[in-house]
Amino acid sequence: MNLEISTAWSKVQEMINGAIALLPNIVLALIVFLLFVFVGRWIKRLVKRLTRNRRQARNLGMVLGRLAQGLTILLGLFVALSIIIPTFRAGDLVQLLGISGVAIGFAFRDILQNFLAGILILLTEPFQLDDQIVFKEFEGTVENIETRATTIRTYDGRRIVIPNAELFTNSVTVNTAFDHRRLEYDVGIGYGDDINQAKQLILEAIASVDGVLKNPAPDALVMELAGSSVNIRARWWINPPRRADALDMQDQVLTAIKNKLTADGIDLPFPTQQILFHDQTEETDGDRSHQREGWPAGKRKTPNPRNISGSLRQLAEMRTQRNGSNHTQATDDL
Repeated sequence: MNLEISTAWSKVQEMINGAIALLPNIVLALIVFLLFVFVGRWIKRLVKRLTRNRRQARNLGMVLGRLAQGLTILLGLFVALSIIIPTFRAGDLVQLLGISGVAIGFAFRDILQNFLAGILILLTEPFQLDDQIVFKEFEGTVENIETRATTIRTYDGRRIVIPNAELFTNSVTVNTAFDHRRLEYDVGIGYGDDINQAKQLILEAIASVDGVLKNPAPDALVMELAGSSVNIRARWWINPPRRADALDMQDQVLTAIKNKLTADGIDLPFPTQQILFHDQTEETDGDRSHQREGWPAGKRKTPNPRNISGSLRQLAEMRTQRNGSNHTQATDDL
């Protein structure tokens, strides 16, 4: 029993002595690893600083900065392990990662998919930082493009985090992709108004608003003969095409169009509905082959109307006949 205890104690002492012997190497390895971490962060900031003023290269700078940081930290890990374990070789770690790569791939499939999609988005640049995009029911300004997800800030002050895999595999509308953007709005005028005059007034109203581009020129097109109005589509271009500018310009243009049309006597009708009533006082009432139900007769002969006294007389006769029939039936029963 004492022999077993002494053997165990000697092993514990060996482990403690070994740990004490490795302690300087562990401290040195930790210092080296932290040094590589700081160097990686410095490289990332340097790359971002070099590409910050170049809008077309900012996304690429983010990719290169993050990759450089990751490679630097990985290199620091190899150096630290080599200091702690002198017999350690980088090939051993690569072999271990190769063996477990399949299992890791299945376990982190969604994460890897988002990571690869993020790299492709940053490289292909379908949209960039500060672009205003529309994705499904979300719309806002791109705040950050990371390797896992993209964050956008909505116009009402909310943050939306969208996985990169969804952004890369679905349609995205980029409202600020080009310098110019066209806005449009349908204006309804009355059927009795002059269409050419209304179109000219609309163009004059649009041209009077500061900020509307002269080239491409605004236009006004008849789009629909609706139930209660003739709809004319007013279209104009603005620059820059950001959300706030678009709303402000639309407010000014529509205000100018409304004031211009009403000042020149152009009607802006609201939806109306025509209801026809008839009093069913024609000679053909009840005859389904000739009854008109209140609609005009057209080229056909208009039936003569019944007067009220004749209609009341006929109603009284019908009631008298009905009462007489009931009385006769009751007498027969007796």
